[in-house]
Amino acid sequence: MTEVYAGDVVVVSAGAANSAKLLLNSANDHHPQGLANGSDQVGRNYMFHNCKAIVALGKEPNDTVFQKTIGLNDFYFGAPGFEWPAGNIQMIGKSNAEAMKGEEPKLTKLAPHFSLAEVAKHAVDFWLTTEDLPQPDNRVTVDEGGNVHLAYTATNDGEADRLYHELKRLLNHLDLAQHHVLDKNFYMHMDVSVAGVAHQAGTCRFGTDPATSVLDANCKAHELDNLYVVDTSFFPSIGAVNPALTAMANALRVGAQPHRAAELTRRPLAAASLR
Repeated sequence: MTEVYAGDVVVVSAGAANSAKLLLNSANDHHPQGLANGSDQVGRNYMFHNCKAIVALGKEPNDTVFQKTIGLNDFYFGAPGFEWPAGNIQMIGKSNAEAMKGEEPKLTKLAPHFSLAEVAKHAVDFWLTTEDLPQPDNRVTVDEGGNVHLAYTATNDGEADRLYHELKRLLNHLDLAQHHVLDKNFYMHMDVSVAGVAHQAGTCRFGTDPATSVLDANCKAHELDNLYVVDTSFFPSIGAVNPALTAMANALRVGAQPHRAAELTRRPLAAASLR
C-alpha cells in the first residue's frame, strides 16, 4: 500500500535508515532516483558507532549499584604516539551473573551461578566508543517492494583496538585490574554489531557541494525548496559520543530560521510528496 503526504514545508526526521528509505521510496518523474537524490548520495555514508564493552576484574569487590559516573575524552583526538582519534571511554551498568548467563549461555552453561556471581562482584565495567568512518559503499538501499537493505563493512577497527589498549594501560597503572582485564566477548558478546545499532548517522549528509551531499548547510535539500532533514542523517561524520543532543540542537537551529517562511511565500513550491 502506498501513502502519499504533501505539504508546503516537509521536515523529515525518521532516523538515518528510514529517512533514506522515505526519500528513496518517493521517486517520481522529476526525481527518478528518489527525492533529493540527483547526486546519488541519499543512503550513502551510513555510520554507526564502533562500540565495545569491557570488564575489569578488580582485586577488591565493587559494591557500586549504579556506576555510570565517569567519562574520559583524553584519547578523543589521539593517544601517545598515535595521531588518529581513538574515542571515548565511559563506565556502564554493573555486570551481574544473570546477564552473563543470558548473553553467552553456551560459554557459561557449565559455570555454576555462584562463580559468575563472584566474577560480577569484582567487575568494573567500561564502554568504549570509537567513531565510524563515512564510506560511500556503506549505504541504505530499497528494493522494488520498498524494503530496506543495508550494505555495511566495518571501519576504524585499529582505532578501537588502540582505545582498548589505552584503557588497559590506565587500569594497570592504577593497579585496579592488572592481569585481570578481559574483553567482555570472552564470556559475553558485547561488541555492538550493526544488528544492534543504537546510534546511526549519515545517509543524507549536508555540505556545500550538491554533487557530494544531499542537504545544504541549513539541512534543506539542494534540489527542493521545501524539504528539510533534521535527524542524524545530516551528519557528515559521527564522532565518538552520543549524537542525540547534537541532533536536537541542530533541529532547533533549522526550525528557528525566520527567513524561510517569507522566502517560501515568494516562490512556487517544489513537489515534496513523500511515500
